[in-house]
Amino acid sequence: MTITHEPLTTTPTGPTLKTAPATAPVKPGVPVQVRFNRAGTPLAIRHDGQIWAVAAEPVHWFERCDWWHNGTRAAIGSGDLVSVEHWRVQVRTSTAAPLRTFELRRDPLSEQWLLVSITDG
Repeated sequence: MTITHEPLTTTPTGPTLKTAPATAPVKPGVPVQVRFNRAGTPLAIRHDGQIWAVAAEPVHWFERCDWWHNGTRAAIGSGDLVSVEHWRVQVRTSTAAPLRTFELRRDPLSEQWLLVSITDG
């Protein structure tokens, strides 16, 4: 039995999505320092020896980790061990600098924020 793959010949219709080009690759999980306001919203990120000020309203969400794979055991009442916290922030090093988008992650039971990705814009 022979399987052939034919190229896609249809043209997409409707609006096209413009994607931001990625900057230099970032090793996933690079530790960064994050400064928060009293409400818990990021104000600035220290990365690669520079301070990146948050320049737009950040996006905040949680996702569930694969708790059945990580083997972590916890005592009763120790809190949430499966919620991974994320922030997507647009940052810049100065008011004249271009915007960059950082995605940050903090794993359960950790105080360390990790830089997951950087994109332009």
